[in-house]
Amino acid sequence: MESSRTDREGTGQAAGVRINKFLSEAGVCSRREGDRLLDQGRVCIDGSPAQPGSRVLPGQRVTVDGQEVEKEQEEIYLAFYKPKGVICTTAREENGEKVMNVIDYIQYPKRVYPVGRLDQGSEGLLLLTNQGGVAQRIQRGRYGHEKEYFVQVNRKLTEDFLREMAQGVPILDTVTKPCKVWKVGDDSFRIILTQGLNRQIRRMCEYFGYRVVMLRRDRVMNITLEGLRKGRYRELTREEIRELKGQLYD
Repeated sequence: MESSRTDREGTGQAAGVRINKFLSEAGVCSRREGDRLLDQGRVCIDGSPAQPGSRVLPGQRVTVDGQEVEKEQEEIYLAFYKPKGVICTTAREENGEKVMNVIDYIQYPKRVYPVGRLDQGSEGLLLLTNQGGVAQRIQRGRYGHEKEYFVQVNRKLTEDFLREMAQGVPILDTVTKPCKVWKVGDDSFRIILTQGLNRQIRRMCEYFGYRVVMLRRDRVMNITLEGLRKGRYRELTREEIRELKGQLYD
């Protein structure tokens, strides 16, 4: 009997799921945001404060700020044209100051959270979803999913700048992956990245003595800004979702 109980505890079901993954899959927030909620003591499992690394077993009750978390069965995928000044987070404060987060800005009636980040000073396409697994696959650099940007800088471009940007730039104790870069104006260019380091494009430009004046993300994989006005969102079409998943899981 004891052996049988121990065997069951060794299964994935009995071991449960990590609390930050549970919150992500329930459409509450990203795993990173989940870790912040845990650090702030806002998440409970069966009435007891959860810790980073805690696991949720089948039948246990999870609450955030006293509200029970129930997994949303409907798959939600949104494309949002983020204006400058909006923060890609579910938090209402950063460093003790109130911020306009993307969730409060769009006021979508169901739980969603942003897929990755687009810094406060940048604008453009941001995806939002309640599907944690899809969000993780889009964000992870090892999968090589494309993100395309329009960039304007503070002075004229040179061919050396464009060539060296494409080859890889030393930033943040690493070297960026080779990427596609092409000129579209005297002081503007397009760039396609397959990774998402913190403030990557701005840091790459700064390395060569350029300052970014405007940064707009126009595409994430097969989803584009086409037809979207700044500050508005739309639901992805069935065909867009089908193609997106095809790229993620093929």
